[in-house]
Amino acid sequence: MESPKQFDFINGELLLVDKPYGWTSFDVVNSLRYTIKKGLGIKKIKVGHAGTLDPLATGLLIICTGKLTKQIETFQGQDKIYVGSMHIGETTPSYDKETEVDQKYDTSEITNEVLDSTVKSFIGEITQTPPIYSAVKIEGKRAFEYARKDDEVKIKSREVIISEFKLLNYKLPEIDFLVHCSKGTYIRSLVNDFGKAMDNGAYMSGLRRTAIGEFSVNDAHEVEELKEIIKLSLANQG
Repeated sequence: MESPKQFDFINGELLLVDKPYGWTSFDVVNSLRYTIKKGLGIKKIKVGHAGTLDPLATGLLIICTGKLTKQIETFQGQDKIYVGSMHIGETTPSYDKETEVDQKYDTSEITNEVLDSTVKSFIGEITQTPPIYSAVKIEGKRAFEYARKDDEVKIKSREVIISEFKLLNYKLPEIDFLVHCSKGTYIRSLVNDFGKAMDNGAYMSGLRRTAIGEFSVNDAHEVEELKEIIKLSLANQG
């Protein structure tokens, strides 16, 4: 039987997690931190993630521990690849399924040609504004905290690069897509802007991050599986 991996969480480990649906990125961090602390018998250890995934998204999350947390920004700065789905003809305030539909549109004139030409207009450097329902900080508070209180707030737009944006099917109202993008890109905003560009509406109905730089979700572990690997390794080291 293969020996369990020897972890050195204090000096730093990089862990690849396949984040489950419904979990926040911090839920993953907190769960793994607790397992590591308990296994090592210590009260404190640095654990952080390199790039937030929304609770309704799944896929690759890079977790850093110990001294490696100083390199989190390096991992955050790498390009990312997502596959997802969008619902054409309706919008929501959060640009995804977290909030209820607030507007409906007629999609009868949206052809494959319209979809293709609209996708092409988003390739390259674009300007986008993060969703109000996001973790962007405004005057020390997260944007979603203002949104949930219906407070008016201005979010700064940002320049991002879309290297690849392609539609994987044309079955309205649900369309699957793939996006290869730079750091800081909000796929929900991309989907919302995509709908607007057709004088219509769209919200993100599903999202999965498949890659961050050279790291792939294919090499990631599910949270509970990773916790068992950590427990076994630390028990053997002890």
